[in-house]
Amino acid sequence: MTKEMILAIETSCDETAAAVVDEDLHVLSSVVSSQIDLHASFGGVVPEIAGRAHVELLEPVVQEALEQAGRSIRDPGVVAVAVTTGPGLVGSLLVGLSGAKAMAYAWGVPFLSINHLEGHLFAAQLESDSLVFPYVTLLVSGGHTMLIGVHGPGEYRLMGETIDDAAGEAYDKVARYLGLGYPGGPAIDKLAAQGDPTAFRFPRALPGENLDFSFSGVKTSVVRAVDRSPEINVADVAASFQAAVVDVLVAKSMQAVERIDATAIVLGGGVAANSLLRERTTTAALEHGVQCALPSLAMCTDNAAMIGAAGWHRFRVHGGDDFSIGANPSLVLEMERA
Repeated sequence: MTKEMILAIETSCDETAAAVVDEDLHVLSSVVSSQIDLHASFGGVVPEIAGRAHVELLEPVVQEALEQAGRSIRDPGVVAVAVTTGPGLVGSLLVGLSGAKAMAYAWGVPFLSINHLEGHLFAAQLESDSLVFPYVTLLVSGGHTMLIGVHGPGEYRLMGETIDDAAGEAYDKVARYLGLGYPGGPAIDKLAAQGDPTAFRFPRALPGENLDFSFSGVKTSVVRAVDRSPEINVADVAASFQAAVVDVLVAKSMQAVERIDATAIVLGGGVAANSLLRERTTTAALEHGVQCALPSLAMCTDNAAMIGAAGWHRFRVHGGDDFSIGANPSLVLEMERA
């Protein structure tokens, strides 16, 4: 018996992605076209360039995703089209949203409006069928740093969030200051392996029981340290900065796990690819006797498979969404503050 499928589209920032996910959350295809090379010389994502690239790439990416799943544009065989409607860059969101609506209308299937952040929460379920609620997800990327208690599909509690820079944003800013290029996360991660993480004692902000984060102070401390000593060992700076960020992320994550007696700690978002964060989180989970769910590197970055997983939940609970729904660059994830 053929399983039902959802086509999912993700264009919230600088990656054009499409995927086909079946009713059992098996990923039949996942295609991601990155724009890193287009934005590298600017030191960050340029919204206008990202939007134009999505226009050129969306159709071929969708076509490739369908073909990998054994389908085609003419005969997609899907029961719905899910697409990210926010948060993100409005121009980028509009490209994916317009394309998804057009396809859903042409094929006579429902259109599903998906929150990008909820997609990251569902990513873990694509690769681990042993997760038991409640668990804690550390969602950490260039735009977000949050600790979310996941008590069930659609049942989320915000336990902590950044009050200034997101962790990934701090990585990019420090990397830019150190002349390491863009994207900053992988560059610092690689260089840190050659440095001494104890060379500098950068601050660990908001200690104690507060589960919120702050990374502007450590970023400023890096700048001051380099300004004081222009001949400083950059690898030591990178290693010490990364240690400061990861120390806080892991410590607060495990506090959150204890607070709700969670069964697991789950990582999500682009910074979940960081080698030290993955290593330290795995060790901490083992020490606390809870499961550790690390996404594959492909699932850390923005992708459409996670949007498809969230799409299945929405489809089953709400059915299709109204075609009048528009892009919302400031869309928030509905959840209580714990």
